[in-house]
Amino acid sequence: MIRVAVDAMGGDNAPSEIVAGAVEAVSAKPEIQVLLVGQEDKVKAELSKYAFSKERIQVVNATEIIATEEPPVNAIRKKKDSSIVVGMNLVKTGEADAFVSAGSSGAILVGGQVIVGRIKGVERPPLAPLIPTEKGVSLLIDCGANVDARASHLVQFAQMGSIYMEHVMGLKNPRVAIVNIGAEEEKGNALVKETFPLLKACKGINFTGSIEAREIPHGGADVIVCEAFVGNVILKLYEGVGASLIRMVKDGMMATLRSKTGALLVKPALKETLKSFDASQHGGAPLLGLKGLVVKTHGNSRRTEVRNSIIQCVTFKEQAINDKIQAALSTQNKEPHE
Repeated sequence: MIRVAVDAMGGDNAPSEIVAGAVEAVSAKPEIQVLLVGQEDKVKAELSKYAFSKERIQVVNATEIIATEEPPVNAIRKKKDSSIVVGMNLVKTGEADAFVSAGSSGAILVGGQVIVGRIKGVERPPLAPLIPTEKGVSLLIDCGANVDARASHLVQFAQMGSIYMEHVMGLKNPRVAIVNIGAEEEKGNALVKETFPLLKACKGINFTGSIEAREIPHGGADVIVCEAFVGNVILKLYEGVGASLIRMVKDGMMATLRSKTGALLVKPALKETLKSFDASQHGGAPLLGLKGLVVKTHGNSRRTEVRNSIIQCVTFKEQAINDKIQAALSTQNKEPHE
């Protein structure tokens, strides 16, 4: 059994959509056990709406909630009985294999480092979501954890991202690129110019150079490296354009009788295409480089994304990604001294 602690009180749609996603996850995967962490009475009231195995879903009481606007460090320190702190402690003590939350990003980032702890050698844990492309998916790393990253951090992001794509997504020798405003090596801001030669010299990754934002949806790279400010802008624009495009296509198809007739013919193929570009199908963003697995899913996540975020923890655990990251960084850290 893979035991996944889920923050039942985090996000805009908690606890209803979180609980629904948990029920769907255990129904889809027999090897998953969910520990719903939150205010017991509210969580059990939602659970009463569904039929499920009592052994597969358990409730862990946590009386407090960390709000999005609260200062993360103070919230983690003072709200010891919050769903985020209690859930992360379950990972720390080994009572859970992973923690999934749609709650406060800041609290999850702070809690991940303070409670779960970083793998030895990891400078900064990055958030790394999968984003849809024409060729499948790419890993955007970092998308929200380290706004003021240094060049050495970005090199580690590339290493961790490569390990993730190879072992979780089954992609051999994934292509790594750094986000830039042009393809030429001499372009970019100070951080990109400093990082580029380091990535070029980094052993164990397939660095292909710079990638412009417009090439990302085409699948121009498998691991897309950037600091969190740039990554978050890319992610949010990606989601906004995708949602607007889907809405405009649907409105256009319903505009006239002729378009409605055509819509009936193309609906099956179009539905499948639009589904492949729906970010919620790919789960949440793991906080890589921690001693345990922490997954941050969107604040407005509904049951589908919650379900997929829980399910993705199975592959992560089975492939022992944290062990592989630790081994890779240990080897890399030894090389300069040999």
